[in-house]
Amino acid sequence: MVKMTIPLFLLLSFSVFVVEARAQEVKRDNTIKIDTNLVSVPVVVSDRQGRYVAGLKAEDFSIYQDGKKQTISFFGAEEEPLNVALLLDTSYSALDALGSIQDAALDFIRLLQPADRAMVVSFDHSVNVLCPLTSDRTRLQRAVDHVDIGERLGTVMRDAVIEVVERYFAKVNGRKAIILLTDGKDHGSSISKDELLDRLEESDVMVYSVLYKTSLDSMARRRGMGRRGGMGGGRPGGVWIPGGRDRGRRGRGAYDREEDASEYAKQMSEVSAGRFYQNEVTDLNATFALIADELRKHYRLGYYPPDNEDRSVTHKIRVTVARNDVAVRARSSYRAK
Repeated sequence: MVKMTIPLFLLLSFSVFVVEARAQEVKRDNTIKIDTNLVSVPVVVSDRQGRYVAGLKAEDFSIYQDGKKQTISFFGAEEEPLNVALLLDTSYSALDALGSIQDAALDFIRLLQPADRAMVVSFDHSVNVLCPLTSDRTRLQRAVDHVDIGERLGTVMRDAVIEVVERYFAKVNGRKAIILLTDGKDHGSSISKDELLDRLEESDVMVYSVLYKTSLDSMARRRGMGRRGGMGGGRPGGVWIPGGRDRGRRGRGAYDREEDASEYAKQMSEVSAGRFYQNEVTDLNATFALIADELRKHYRLGYYPPDNEDRSVTHKIRVTVARNDVAVRARSSYRAK
């Protein structure tokens, strides 16, 4: 009897251990699932003069998915450091605007606070990370100063955006944004327009687009020009003023390249709760100061969508604030990963 007692005791102990281990494994799996399913919604609330409205509480907000009110499970209102990717168009078509693009990037870097981080990425026929995410402003400025027009034809703007979103920002917590400085023309990207918009709907990265008017005739002037020029200065590039009317979200027919580029940049900003700059800006310092302040202070809401939702469907998101004198800008849609 004594000989049988010890093995039996060991068997029972092992069984209990296995049950507990499986229970812990299930618990870990559930935790991971919950964290993954949280839908993060950046929200910017401003007054009629465009100034950030501070002091709002979670109870001041309501969030709806497909018209149904959701429970706000996460609320963030504290000022947080920024994580910003500066995307610089260095394709042939952007030659006229390259000096202005460099100046704009440097202007934004000067606004960074010590705890903020930024990275510099250029794109032409390929995506080039010139400086990884860092708080070293000297390193960032050096990277911007050394950008130049690519040696081969191509403008993989969409590939650059999705690479930053999914490769470099996916595991970064906090406030994330892309400052896209480009003429908006894409040639050679592997990701389609619709797919990029869908993927932006899945992320919490805000896209701020600043478009520059350029011409393909600038290719002939690739050599023999000065490196730098300010807004309205040495190079003729300037912030784009598109003339076409709003033609809807996607696929409304073929319009000229300028309108198409402008419309698509606007769509990227809208689906990500960023901003699209279409008016001529003579002082980008003031514009970027507004962007940096907005990024640093915007509210962040989070909710858990229904467990049985269709992952192939794009869901509409609407955020409201219990005040009549404010404007609310938020992520407008969501698609489960």
